[in-house]
Amino acid sequence: MGRRVMIIAGEASGDLHGAGVVRELKLADPGVEIFGVGGDKMKQAGMQLVYHVSELGFMGFAEVIRHLPVIRSMKRTLETVLRHKQPDVVLLIDYPGFNLRFAEYAKRKGRKVVYYISPQVWAWHRSRVKHMRGIVDKMLVILPFEVDLYRSAGIDVEFVGHPLLEVLRSGLGRKAFFEQHGLDPSKRILALLPGSRMQEIDMIFPEMLRAARTIAAEAGAEVVLGVAPTLDEDHFRTLYSVEGVRLIKGATYDVMANADLALVTSGTATLETGLFGTPMIIVYKTSWLTYLLGRLLIHVDNIGLVNIVAGRQIVPELIQHRATAALLAKEALRLLRDESALAAMRKDLMALKGRLGESGASSRVAQQILQMA
Repeated sequence: MGRRVMIIAGEASGDLHGAGVVRELKLADPGVEIFGVGGDKMKQAGMQLVYHVSELGFMGFAEVIRHLPVIRSMKRTLETVLRHKQPDVVLLIDYPGFNLRFAEYAKRKGRKVVYYISPQVWAWHRSRVKHMRGIVDKMLVILPFEVDLYRSAGIDVEFVGHPLLEVLRSGLGRKAFFEQHGLDPSKRILALLPGSRMQEIDMIFPEMLRAARTIAAEAGAEVVLGVAPTLDEDHFRTLYSVEGVRLIKGATYDVMANADLALVTSGTATLETGLFGTPMIIVYKTSWLTYLLGRLLIHVDNIGLVNIVAGRQIVPELIQHRATAALLAKEALRLLRDESALAAMRKDLMALKGRLGESGASSRVAQQILQMA
């Protein structure tokens, strides 16, 4: 019988990074059977989907509580799959609220558990680290400062480098990008990157859009909306007034690379945008219950990944009550009118790459899994 690997990824970024691991596993062992929760990219790489990542797109305390029946049903189904298929290794990718509970079950059933892309326990829930020691056999982390956190708790940990380094590329130069999407080359590009989950988009995008209209009018900018691959463009066209906004799906990296300034929802997209050296403003807004509970638990000065990796705030963050169209427009116009500020931000952002290790994270993860299997 060939080796079996069960993988659970919970959102678009997990699908992206998980796909690299699936490809490397198939290259190293074409007979390996891979199944679990993923997205279109993981499926294309050779994984059998039990659930699609879009079915786990909940965020925040209140939102998770509302979807508990769905989450419990999915967990029971995945537990049944684990018992039936008996994978040699269970690989959990980020998504800690669900994955840490599933890790407990997998360990009780005698499965080896590998966690790739650490939960942000350094920001909140530090108490989880000791708990993870008993349910995770190997932590594979993508930020170098995470190593000491886990090692000090007695957890087997390895820094594998950041997976963005192996996928972050743009296929179009600026001239080709403008031509392909019918943009005015005499204007600057303002990119809107509202995220990949409907819930956060519906909370954040209306403010982004109103700000963008002000910025476009006063700075003469073209507005481009980067639509995540897991989303339907019709969602934006049906619910929002997007006249004059260019919607681009399936080419988010081209949008990031060619924008003069981006409004980005906090998450992996901030680091992706930053690695292209593109100036940005980080935006985040959630329900007030989730925000207030988060304020009690979070122990970091900044929430944007670019700022966390840099160790200081190099990019503005407009959070919750400050995530308004008026403040977004004001901050964006300030930056667009100050070329020295934009240049300084670009320089700081380009310095981030050296902090993220070397390319090849997916291959290192795959080798660890196959060794354990």
